Amino acid sequence: MKYIVLGLGHFGRSLGVHLTELGHEVIGADRNLTIVEQLKDKITHTVCLDTTDREAVSSLPLKDAHAVIVAIGEDEGASLMTVALLKQLKVKRIIGRIVSDLQKTVLEAMEINEYIMPEEEAAERLAMRLDNIDIVDSFKVSDRYSIVETKVPQRYVGMTLREANLTNLYKIIVLTTVQITETKKDGITKEQKEASGIATSETVMAEGDILVVFGELSNINKLIQKGE
Repeated sequence: MKYIVLGLGHFGRSLGVHLTELGHEVIGADRNLTIVEQLKDKITHTVCLDTTDREAVSSLPLKDAHAVIVAIGEDEGASLMTVALLKQLKVKRIIGRIVSDLQKTVLEAMEINEYIMPEEEAAERLAMRLDNIDIVDSFKVSDRYSIVETKVPQRYVGMTLREANLTNLYKIIVLTTVQITETKKDGITKEQKEASGIATSETVMAEGDILVVFGELSNINKLIQKGE
């Protein structure tokens, strides 16, 4: 898949490198030529441009990108202007980085529902989510084990955990299931998550639910791929 990362500070460069290592085509852009030159061998393509300049941003293959990630963090104004420009250019999927509650409020007002906070593992987690559309979120427990939120594979919809036998088949543990509901306020639609409590053998996996699973990432990927 193809991704565009705008802003190559600590978060942006980490995300761009992770996605490139996962085999995706990545275009990384930043106004700092020195940073762009430093990353030219680590990210698929790097380009020096002003992300608030409409003509410059329009030169990027926005329509071909599966997502455009605005990774600017140090300049909130530039970040918001970049997001607004992408909205004007009708980019289909925009993921914004937020560093304050005010910035989050503004993004929500612009109907940007995908955003990420600048925490230590954020870039790696987002890269994993972009690499596999069925992964909603993830948390690395150790070098070997992770906790992953993933959509219930279609073949297991309506089954109990006992019937699915996921632990024996994939060597993973289902910790809980999560239901997602949508609420609309002031014209803005928000998603709310509610966990069902600790999973038992009689827990039913419903359409649209999220499974929170623990195990080795390779085994979790087997569940996702074979469960489609």
